Amino acid sequence: MPRLAFITGASSGIGQALAWRFYQAGYSLALVTRRVAEVQDWVNARRIETARCQIYEADVAVLDSIVAAGQACLLQQGLPDVVIAGAGISLGVDTAQRADIDVISRTFATNNIGTAASFHPFVSAMVERGSGVLVGIASVNGIRGLPGHGANCPSKAAMISYCECLRGELRSSGVRVVTLCPGYIDTPLTRKNAYSMPFLMRPEDFAEKAFKAIEAGVSYRVIPWQMGVVAKVLRLLPNWLFDRIFAGRPRKPRSADL
Repeated sequence: MPRLAFITGASSGIGQALAWRFYQAGYSLALVTRRVAEVQDWVNARRIETARCQIYEADVAVLDSIVAAGQACLLQQGLPDVVIAGAGISLGVDTAQRADIDVISRTFATNNIGTAASFHPFVSAMVERGSGVLVGIASVNGIRGLPGHGANCPSKAAMISYCECLRGELRSSGVRVVTLCPGYIDTPLTRKNAYSMPFLMRPEDFAEKAFKAIEAGVSYRVIPWQMGVVAKVLRLLPNWLFDRIFAGRPRKPRSADL
């Protein structure tokens, strides 16, 4: 029987690229999205076998919605071998703007609470089985805060910390927790950025490296590795120098600018 991968954020970008890579490796897919018709078109275009793919409509920012999708997967396809919390949003914010406080709230609801809710339906069953992999998609942006990224950077920092907490909790259970930190990936989200994006990767290239990392049993990886070096250097810089380097840098587009 094929192994099963449960993947949120399957409608585009990293989530969709990971879905295709896991399918190519022989996995069956449980794809979670708000845009079912769009994902179904993608499934049809890729000629993915109906018997090896099920689409679940859910919004990871709505707890009952994503938990229900996980429970439906358990009933219809069984317990996944890999759960990937790939859904996420990334928008610039200005704390002086009231509307952007709502953006921060929505970002944490999606990136953080949504990740925990995506894992929730499967944790107990995975522990009982003694195996499984829970994958959180964080970001190198979680390693140090950047001007204008007051939603994305702290949410990704929280993702890194949450996955570390969960990894410790499940350490002796046979269930692995993997934290992946992408650098700049060429997706609809990043194409709106007005600043340079070093080591920009195609989603397919990221998915290949991520798949190998997950299969190899790593607990944490920055992809590409070059961005990990950059992030570590930035982390070591004193605040005065870090602030000077990023002064005047173009900021991530806000929701109001799109």
